[in-house]
Amino acid sequence: MKDWKNQFIKFILKKKILIFGDFILKSNRKSPYFFNMALLSTGKDLKKLGKFYAQALINLNIKFDLLFGVAYKGIPILIATILALKNYFNLNIPYSFNRKEIKKYGEKGETIGHKIQGKIVLIDDIITAGTAIKNTIKIIHKNKNSQISNILVAIDRKEFGKNKLSAKKEIENKYLCQISSIIDINDIILYLKNKNIMKKKLKTLIRYQEKNCIL
Repeated sequence: MKDWKNQFIKFILKKKILIFGDFILKSNRKSPYFFNMALLSTGKDLKKLGKFYAQALINLNIKFDLLFGVAYKGIPILIATILALKNYFNLNIPYSFNRKEIKKYGEKGETIGHKIQGKIVLIDDIITAGTAIKNTIKIIHKNKNSQISNILVAIDRKEFGKNKLSAKKEIENKYLCQISSIIDINDIILYLKNKNIMKKKLKTLIRYQEKNCIL
């Protein structure tokens, strides 16, 4: 596993962004682990998070003209990533994000920021059922001069969707776009194995993976 992936897992464990226990997901599936990016609420944390996203965009060779944040959790991640691209890679990239509700006064509309055009990468925290991302894709598709080149999230849980495909694969097939992630559940399992830590949680995680995930 690449070092920047290891560093990211170390970071989210230290910050308790990745926690273990009994959780009910948006998909109503019971999970032994939970990923809560909302706990990163300081400038220092967001600066580090943005660098991980920026590194992923560069290291995975993702092509883009504009970054788009998926409301709500994707918005601070988006801003952190935009700043990291400028500070660490000298890339001055335009950005935009959506509102949850269409504004009917003032400047109006359902998006804020740069005009939506060119190759677009959606930025979000995680894919489980993919509901928020699917809604955002509909907004992007209203703009004729735009194309979703990729969707970048922190973690892909690699879980089955409705038709025994992963939620990721369902979105890729339906909307003809690629989804990338900094890490996935396989990376977490490998990290815990290599570090020889959290052995009981690791066993539970492996059982969950075998039952609910695309291997």
